[in-house]
Order: sequence, then C-alpha cells, then structure tokens
Amino acid sequence: MADRKRVLVPLAPGFEELEAVAPVDLLRRAGAHVVTASVDAPNPIVGRNNLRVMADIDLSEALEEWGDDWDLVLLPGGAKGTEHLAACEPLLALLRRRLAAGALTAAICAAPTVLARAGLDRAAAITSHPGARDVLGTFANYCEDPVARHGQVITSRGPGTAVAFALACIEALYGPDKAAEVRRDIVA
Repeated sequence: MADRKRVLVPLAPGFEELEAVAPVDLLRRAGAHVVTASVDAPNPIVGRNNLRVMADIDLSEALEEWGDDWDLVLLPGGAKGTEHLAACEPLLALLRRRLAAGALTAAICAAPTVLARAGLDRAAAITSHPGARDVLGTFANYCEDPVARHGQVITSRGPGTAVAFALACIEALYGPDKAAEVRRDIVA
C-alpha cells in the first residue's frame, strides 16, 4: 500500500491505556502501520490501570530498524509513563530531530511535557492534562481545547479526548476524508 504511513507509539510502564489503545486502533483502521515500542520495560507493558499490553518491539530495535523514518510519532500520557519517556535519551533525541525538522509529532495528557523537554518551540499552541499546566503554562499559546494543532505538532487533554486526538492525527496523515470515514465507522 503506497500511502501506508508508519507511526511509532512508545509504551512505558504507567502509560494511560485509553490514550494509547484508542489512537493505535483508529490509526490502524485508517491503514497506518502502527508500531508500538516498549520503553524501560520488557513485555507486557503495564499501564496506569494495570492493563497489560504487548508492545510490538523494543524502542531500541524500532529505532535500529527504521531510524527516523516515521510519518508520525505519537506519545501517550500517564504521569508515570511520561516520566519514563522523558528519561529515555534515544526517544528524546528522535523527538528533537523531528521538532527541528517540522515532522508530525503528537502527544496527549502529560506527554506534551516530553515535547517541551525535547525543545518544542515556546510559541507553539498546545494543550495538555490540567495537571501538566504548571510545566506547560510557560508556552505562549497554552489553551484548554480538547485538541490543539500547531503546524506539525498535535496535542490533546487526556483520556476523554483520545478519540478526537486520534482523528486529528488521522486527518494530519491522510486528510479530512479519511478522518471522516473513520469517524463514521466508529459512530463518533
């Protein structure tokens, strides 16, 4: 499939399950090749609410195989999960390169703090879980919209916005028609 987009979703212990599973599901429905990659833990990766998820591959293996060749890198939130993501230097290095290149990058809940650590432009329009506002309130265009898009950066508030977040990512990858098709399919 020529238009099949490759998406990286890093999963770390304590990730917010709905913020990972909903986007993975909807992106796969859209036709994306979604790769879930474990960070700081062997399989299964245990989420915030003790849901056990088998990652497709370890992050180091994913980066070795595909390097920077991702159409989207999507970070799920969860306070504990994002601590692991923010401490993962290979992931931060990838995010720094993506942000510098203007490559499509998305983060939900507390995960925009990882983008901030990777050097996200302070002028970016972003949103996050209210608990992350102390860290992200220094951004000039912080908002409380369910989903915010600034250029190639998409951010969202939390578990309750996971479907809208996933649909925004689909629209960014495939256009509004594909996002509308998936929205109809899931009756959103």
